[in-house]
Parts: sequence; C-alpha cells; structure tokens
Amino acid sequence: MRLIFAGTPEFAREAMLALHAAGHEIVLVLTQPDRPAGRGMKLQASPVKQWALDHSLPVAQPRSLRLDGKYPEDAAAARDALLAAHADAMIVAAYGLILPRWTLDLPPRGCLNIHASLLPRWRGAAPIHRAIEAGDTQTGITIMQMDTGLDTGDMLLVRTEAILPTDTTAVLHDRLAALGGEAIVQALASLDALPHQPQPSEGVNYAHKIEKAEAALDWALSAEVLARRIRAFDPFPGMTVPLSTEAGTETLKLWHAVAEPSPSPAQPGTVLQADAQGVRVACGQGQLCLKQLQRPGGKRLSAADFLRGCPLQPGQRLVVA
Repeated sequence: MRLIFAGTPEFAREAMLALHAAGHEIVLVLTQPDRPAGRGMKLQASPVKQWALDHSLPVAQPRSLRLDGKYPEDAAAARDALLAAHADAMIVAAYGLILPRWTLDLPPRGCLNIHASLLPRWRGAAPIHRAIEAGDTQTGITIMQMDTGLDTGDMLLVRTEAILPTDTTAVLHDRLAALGGEAIVQALASLDALPHQPQPSEGVNYAHKIEKAEAALDWALSAEVLARRIRAFDPFPGMTVPLSTEAGTETLKLWHAVAEPSPSPAQPGTVLQADAQGVRVACGQGQLCLKQLQRPGGKRLSAADFLRGCPLQPGQRLVVA
C-alpha cells in the first residue's frame, strides 16, 4: 500500500521500519516538531524523523492539524501534503497530535492506530507505564480503526503480551514496539478480512500522562505498590526520595527494588538495614529492599556500590526533614 505514517518516538520508529521492510511504500511521514533535549538543550529530531530522513522520505512537522486552531497555517500545509501523497491509508503510532475529522476521512482506507494496550483498558497517553503500575499481568497491542474519540475506534486485530514481574517500562516498551510492528504488517496483509469489533463498554479506563510530580515516593504506601511504581517509572521520571547529608538534602533516584514482608513495624521511610544485599526501608505495609540507586549527577549503582560512597544507617529516615 501507499501509506502516510504519523509517529514520533522509538515505539513508532519500530513500526515504520516493519512497514518498510514488508514492502509498503511510505509516501509521507508526519512527526512532532524538533524539541530541545540533552545537556545543551539543542533541537533534536524525533526517532521517526531521523529514520525517515535516512531513507529519503518526505517529512512534515505541523504543530497542529486543526484548521481552526492555533496554527492554521501548519494545518493547511499538512493538508496539502496529505492530499498530494495520494495514500491508501494512514498508520498512526504514538504521534502526539489529535487527528481531526478531515484527517481521518482523507485516506480511502482511513487511519489505523497501533495502541500499546488491550483496549478498552488503558486508553490514553501512557498505557505501558500504567499497566505495570497497576499490577496487570497481561497487556498487548491493539490495531484500531481510528475515530474522533480518544482511542475509542473499532478493534481490527489484538495481540497479547505477558507482563513479567521484573519488567520495567523500558523493557516492556521494546517488546511491545516489536509486537506493534508485527501486528500492523499482519493487519494490512488481511485488511479486507478483518472484522471491525466495537470496543466493549465494560473495562474502560485511561492511562493518564506521566507527570514529574508523580516521581516523589510516598513511604506510607505498601511496598508492593512502590516496587511496581519504580518499575513503571523506569526510565521516566524515576522514583525519588530525599537524603539528608552534611552538605544538605539531595534527591536519590530509585531504579530497582523488591517488596518484602516487614518483620517488625517501623515508621514509614525508616532504614531498617543497609548492606550489600540492599537497603531495606519500612513502608506503610511491608518493607522495600532497594537494589539500585542513583545520586544526583551519578550513575545507577547496585546497593553494594552505592553504600561504599554513601553509607546509610539503620534508623536513618529517607524523608523530608
């Protein structure tokens, strides 16, 4: 098919690579405008744009697709590019812009979305993070015929993927990105035969965008909940706790932890034990054994390596003084 591809991050790049390898002709790529990133905050192209330019594909980066919105000139230019592409369908994966009705109606075969959850569970922006945070044991990819709602369109194809007890968002993301590429290629190969299945009204929930404010760890929660959040927020934003030192208070990031039963009650946030096996901290229920920690400006370290440079003592509290 002749395809327009709309996507921005690495998850989308994997799908575009799979479509290209399957022999589809990508005639236009839509991706978010370049953003400042890195220590120098220089403008950087998205993974989708980088791959498209490497393969000499035309790229458009509108700030909006709403003809009556804040950037009507961007939307008008994008409409002209989409019309000139004469594509059969548009494939959308983690694009980041709302597609208005005129966009959805433009390709003869409509717009197909690659969504990283088993819809209608975890509609929205952060389905991988929220599935891990909630303790789900299964997720997957849904290929959906897009409509004007937020991930509400008919389901065309569903592929499932187990969530392992050790999965972080980074690890699960990579598996789902590969599965998403396989699923969209499979869907396009048999598009006419795929049933359009409306999403059930039961089980709907939303994967709200991850906010930096969620990074602060609340020791009053159970160790199980906190261990899941640490996995869910790896690599972004990372769970944080304050550490009081002689130089002041610094913020530690926690990257790996295991929930354990607590042998004795203690005030949440209290260090119970600190050795090469981990830093055990009391929680609202159970204790959290911190296995991998990071100081500001430093690297992720095992508990053993971390304690060599930053000894912690039983009774010390990892809370704001």
